[in-house]
Amino acid sequence: MALHIRDAETDRLVRLLAERKGVPLTEAVKVAVLNELEREERRPGLWQRLKPLHERVAARPSTGLEADKAFFDGLNDE
Repeated sequence: MALHIRDAETDRLVRLLAERKGVPLTEAVKVAVLNELEREERRPGLWQRLKPLHERVAARPSTGLEADKAFFDGLNDE
């Protein structure tokens, strides 16, 4: 399967990586993609990233006030 890189900067970067690693261009692309996929796998999911924020909000005490539906509807001209 062929891959044609038309972007000059990308071509330059792939060639630079291949030169530094001492591997063919195909291997340089493969290494770069595998490294990026592994990095993505290690990245926490959305819920894990939002969990500290959720916990901070949940830890705040309740004000005891009820939402005023008429007020919020008025903000939207309803």
